[in-house]
Amino acid sequence: MADIFERLIKNYGPIGQHRERAHGYFAFPKLEGEIGSHMKFRGKEMIVWSLNNYLGLANHPEVRKTDADAAKEFGLASPMGARMMSGNSNQHEQLEKELAAFVHKQDAALLNYGYQGMVSIIDVICGRHDVVVYDAESHACIIDGLRLHPGHRYVFKHNDVEDCEKQLQRAAALIEKQKSGGILVITEGVFGMAGDQGRLKEIVSLKGKYQFRLLVDDAHGFGTLGKTGAGAGEEQGVQDKIDLYFSTFAKSMASIGAFVAGDKTIIDYIRYNIRSQIFAKSLPMPFVIGNLKRLDLLRTHPELKNKLWENAKKLQAGLKEKGFDIGKTDSVVTPVYMKGDVPEATAMVMDLRENYGIFCSIVVYPVIPKGHIIYRLIPTSVHTDADIKATLKAFEETKKKLDEGAYKVEAIPDMAEA
Repeated sequence: MADIFERLIKNYGPIGQHRERAHGYFAFPKLEGEIGSHMKFRGKEMIVWSLNNYLGLANHPEVRKTDADAAKEFGLASPMGARMMSGNSNQHEQLEKELAAFVHKQDAALLNYGYQGMVSIIDVICGRHDVVVYDAESHACIIDGLRLHPGHRYVFKHNDVEDCEKQLQRAAALIEKQKSGGILVITEGVFGMAGDQGRLKEIVSLKGKYQFRLLVDDAHGFGTLGKTGAGAGEEQGVQDKIDLYFSTFAKSMASIGAFVAGDKTIIDYIRYNIRSQIFAKSLPMPFVIGNLKRLDLLRTHPELKNKLWENAKKLQAGLKEKGFDIGKTDSVVTPVYMKGDVPEATAMVMDLRENYGIFCSIVVYPVIPKGHIIYRLIPTSVHTDADIKATLKAFEETKKKLDEGAYKVEAIPDMAEA
């Protein structure tokens, strides 16, 4: 019999194998100072493009004051216990009511975390005879939720509505054969890596031919898309056709927690059956009160979203003008696609950080195929024209070095903290 720990430490995984050289620099880096477009990394000031602080609320003075006042009044312990038992409050219910109204749904249920929330939603609404049809590039929280699903699941090619229909046909045939079950389709409002919106309008149109319910993870669309900021469904004119609308507070709200919204009957079912909330402590009061303030700012200050989009369009237009491939993004998420291996990518990251003061996220193999590099830039409403100009210059110069082979190295540099 093998020792389970011994098996684990013999193979730390595709990312963990580099931990001794990468920790503290390429993995688990420490950004210091107030959250914003400029922070410090290892003592050097950086223009930061890695934070989902879309609307700049993390350090908004009204938000900071509300957070501080709520923490002073309630502390982090209140309310104690799970909401079903002893952890409910008027403020929790008020936040649910206001969230539901904001995304044009009858009701909403609070969730402690986005990741945990999505896993739990799939678990609570799908039984062993139900079939899930989902997009191939769904977020990890969706994939992990599906791993717990005891029934069948069919994946469709990313944003390929024709393939989605094929999988719906398979699902419908299986359900007819087993004489039991229903179909849940899962996609995203905005795919966080590539920045392209899910094809919600086209998927919704399939409801005329197939019977299914639609769950949309709109973590990156909530607060950033739509006339009022209600998300990708509002942007595409089909918010009323989304059966369950999910989002996290960790993006545009710069906070902790999440919610799911829909018809009152199904939200009530979720509220009374979702194990991760029934058996977990309630979201602490300072987060709830802080999220009420953040939601109020989303509603009453459209200039925050307008500034975000102004910056995103300037950044994306500038990259295109300089010949960069930013894919099919139609959101503020800005990927930059390049060719190169992992050591080259890490050398380029070091150059950007050490010599240009640019901090952004990078994605390489095994997340994407070998020979490819993706930089993901996240513009916010607090970035400036000077930030954008400096970043475009840095990318132009480092891309030239990449093409000339200046970053050719044998292995990932050892940048781990002592």
